[in-house]
Amino acid sequence: MYMCSVRHCCIYGKVAPRASEKVQDTFIGRLRHFLDVTDPRTLLTTQKELKRCIRTLQQYKEGDRHTYTNAELWKAQKIKQAIIHPDTGEKILMPFRMSGFVPFGTPLVVGMLLPNPTMFSTIFWQWLNQSHNACVNYSNRNATKETSMKDFLMGYAGAVTSALSIAVGLNMLVKNSSTLTPAKRMLIQKFIPFPAVAAASVCNVVLMRRKELSTGIDVTTKDGKVVGVSKVAAKKALLEMAATRAVLPAPILVIPPIVMSMLERTKWFPRYPRLHLPVQAAVCTLSFGLALPVAIALFPQLSQIAVKDLENEIQEKTKLTSLYYNKGL
Repeated sequence: MYMCSVRHCCIYGKVAPRASEKVQDTFIGRLRHFLDVTDPRTLLTTQKELKRCIRTLQQYKEGDRHTYTNAELWKAQKIKQAIIHPDTGEKILMPFRMSGFVPFGTPLVVGMLLPNPTMFSTIFWQWLNQSHNACVNYSNRNATKETSMKDFLMGYAGAVTSALSIAVGLNMLVKNSSTLTPAKRMLIQKFIPFPAVAAASVCNVVLMRRKELSTGIDVTTKDGKVVGVSKVAAKKALLEMAATRAVLPAPILVIPPIVMSMLERTKWFPRYPRLHLPVQAAVCTLSFGLALPVAIALFPQLSQIAVKDLENEIQEKTKLTSLYYNKGL
């Protein structure tokens, strides 16, 4: 079920350190940041409140340091970064915001994890999930560097094709197996969405960012000063991104099948078949809501690379032993 690159925003003055690059230093710091980013309560923000938050931050930036408390400033910052794209300054559509990823994505997870999937339902839910992911990716893209529609469509087509191929292929393989009992067959089918989504996510990032391998990406000092453009760093970033994308769907697509399998082994749960769907929806929602910020926070967005491993022309420009690059999520 995953996803896009989350952009870090910063606020001015006395509260800046919490939102600066220091958020990358510890897991707890990253987790606090992403809990704010994925908080679905920001979806209830009215247009009037959004304008007030933007005005509050602007006035503070212009020097009004005493009117607002830290709590007011952080609430304003949280709302702004959840709704407004940091590069374009425009509102992100509600279903494609990071704060909307859990409420709008949970029905897709439930659909992919429904028991005894038909060929049609497998294709439909995988396609719908990858379409949602593509829109989230595009809506939260790094708009400082242009993403062509061709690259977007290639990433989308690759993600959909790989997801459908793996999901349909594995389902057919399991259904046609003569060595599996019905119980084992049903159990294995519950875990099929994970390899399909993980492979699709890897395919998407490779296709979307393949140009970086030939153009390179910026390598910077820790304070953000660009030292050069490196193809070596681009290759390392792409490999890290692919690994990250493969791991991130695991908690969301693996925890619910395990929990549901445990419940189905109890004496009382099978007696109430009408409870299966609402219970599964509740388990998916809790898993999604808790696992998503934890999973994103596991990996720093700002990665470090030794200068000696970079191109000669970059080594000649600096006396530092290491530089940094933004690999995304």
